[in-house]
Amino acid sequence: MLNKADIEKVLDETVRLKLAADGGGVEVVDIKDDDTVVVKLTGACGCCPFSLMTLKSAVERSLKNAFPELKEVVSE
Repeated sequence: MLNKADIEKVLDETVRLKLAADGGGVEVVDIKDDDTVVVKLTGACGCCPFSLMTLKSAVERSLKNAFPELKEVVSE
């Protein structure tokens, strides 16, 4: 089962520095029972026209590499 602490650790190690370099960030909002992770893109990422691409190619990919059981990552 996925837990928030492990997800936060992976995001810290893989995604957050890259997003911060562009003035953005990501927050974990919820972990659903079906192993879907709900996040909120913040800062510049929250209003960027490429936010869906960032969500899927950076956030979801990094988390799925660490947690194969992860179903998907969706934005709040």
